[in-house]
Amino acid sequence: MSKPSRKSSPPPAPPIKTRKRTPPLALVGVALAALAIGVVVFVQRDSVQPEAPAQAAAAPALPPEALASTGPAPAVAVQAPAPDPQPAVVLGPHPQKDFPPLQLPAYPLSRSPEMITAAYRFAAEHPEILTYVPCFCGCERGGHRGNEDCFVQKRGANGDVTEWTEHGMECAVCLDVAQQAMQMHASGASVRDIRAAVEQKWASQAAQSHSHTPTPEPPR
Repeated sequence: MSKPSRKSSPPPAPPIKTRKRTPPLALVGVALAALAIGVVVFVQRDSVQPEAPAQAAAAPALPPEALASTGPAPAVAVQAPAPDPQPAVVLGPHPQKDFPPLQLPAYPLSRSPEMITAAYRFAAEHPEILTYVPCFCGCERGGHRGNEDCFVQKRGANGDVTEWTEHGMECAVCLDVAQQAMQMHASGASVRDIRAAVEQKWASQAAQSHSHTPTPEPPR
């Protein structure tokens, strides 16, 4: 009886090495973490950069107290009240030998030619009086400062009258003021007394017409 044949069994298969796979949830977590870090860095960078412009824009908006503390405030010029007008040169009595011709108009005037001629001569030789005597006819609107300007237009370097003005010969107010001053001077009155008397006489007319030359006060 034959022995049963042994069948050789196949060799065992080598073990199979399996690769461990990363769970998909871990990958998602890593991606989310990286994304979060990137967002934080981006936000921080944007929040830091605008600080300089914001500070620059805010710089001019300083309160007035801060601006005032940076230095002394500029001085404000205050205009002083205008002093009483004074003549450029205080003249004295000035006798004059030769006078420029005085051409009176052919039509009748309010005063006689003799009175007109006397007033013009008095204005020429006594600027120390009529320079300080006002007029009340409204001639200040023409630049007159006193009764002398109603008769004298120009004087030379030596004080002589070289040119008359025709205003006085046709204005009764100018002539009457000059005649009053002439008469008071002849009686020995001072310049201050003459001016006070003239202003008292013409005060009512000056109040009604609001006319009064800006005549300087006589020197003391």
